[in-house]
Amino acid sequence: METLALILAGGKGTRLDLLSNRRSKPAMPFAGKYRIIDFALSNCSQSGIYDIAILTQYLPLSLNEHIGSGKPWDLDRNNSAVTLLQPHDMWYKGTADAVSKNMEFIKKKSPKYVLILSGDHIYKMDYRKMIQHHKASGAKLTIACQEVDPKEVSRFGIMSINRADEILDFEEKPETSKSNLASMGIYLFELDLLEKVTSQIKEEDLDFGKHIIPFLIKNTSKMVYAYKFNDYWQDVGTYDSYLETNLDMIKSYTQLDLYDPSWKIFTKSEERPPVKIYEGAKVEHALISNGCVIEGTVINSVLSPGVRVGKGSIVKDSIILNDTIISQNVTIDKCIIDKHVVVGNNVYLGFGDDLTPNKEKTELLTSGITVVEKSAVIPSNTKIGRNCRIFRSAQYESKEIPSGSTLK
Repeated sequence: METLALILAGGKGTRLDLLSNRRSKPAMPFAGKYRIIDFALSNCSQSGIYDIAILTQYLPLSLNEHIGSGKPWDLDRNNSAVTLLQPHDMWYKGTADAVSKNMEFIKKKSPKYVLILSGDHIYKMDYRKMIQHHKASGAKLTIACQEVDPKEVSRFGIMSINRADEILDFEEKPETSKSNLASMGIYLFELDLLEKVTSQIKEEDLDFGKHIIPFLIKNTSKMVYAYKFNDYWQDVGTYDSYLETNLDMIKSYTQLDLYDPSWKIFTKSEERPPVKIYEGAKVEHALISNGCVIEGTVINSVLSPGVRVGKGSIVKDSIILNDTIISQNVTIDKCIIDKHVVVGNNVYLGFGDDLTPNKEKTELLTSGITVVEKSAVIPSNTKIGRNCRIFRSAQYESKEIPSGSTLK
């Protein structure tokens, strides 16, 4: 075997807050019918990499059920395999620790290259091009990278390279940096180097960005190279990025084309009836998934399978996940509503212009997004402001909930 892919899919996604209370980040729905992990899996399949191990940890049930035998990604053939690797003696404490704890599995597969991927990014990449670049450079480790907004460098591992693409310096999540070349969390290792370095560095929370990469750059020469990737790539790890990236898929022109027949994104599709749109309903710039029933208005929004929008209701600039029921004369403006929510009649979610940050999670909600947890019930005649967090156990002592509130 030339290449074994390892997809790191155990992340909790703490900045997704209510949305990750009952699922791991890679299992999050995306663009209506997909899950976030579908992009890494589809990239592997389209790149001809059919031997894949998925390292799960946090709330893996939803992810395990979604992946199953790997059939949607053509991974259930005689010459392919998808393996789910969960912690067997103790929790994974870092990205490299997760790989190190599965080294016996990796060595048994005996690949020449180990491609390490994150399961929670949105992008299309032909990994064969990265492998060719790796071979041509003579690298022992190649890291995919992309330029990011200089204001965003504190979210990424930032590197400096020379004209030959050799990485000269690497800093994990610096406050400021002269470089804006960010690691995408995609690593192509020669097996011998991966085995040696993960056993050599003694850190309990062994991490590629914090420990492995800086160590290799400092202690080796002409072994660690960058592979520049210039196409669409997004880490949807916050409420803002999750909403914006979903809504990006609606635009008339998108850098990531879900409709490109030459590079399909595969998923485990739900068997649902066709979309039904009633007389008088209005749908404008939207992604509407199978099984949806629309009697009201949907504008610039994403509806996952089985969503119902009642008569006189308006859904705008929002994401509505599976089987949510929106009753009559409801207005939903810039909201993320999780699965199986029931919204009563005459409700207004995302009401007013008050952008008071969420008082309990100031760092998470400042731009006006209101989030509703899975299986919540919103009583009729309720107005809920912006930057609100609504738990399914919420107690409603008032019919008007001001911006910045958290209801538990």
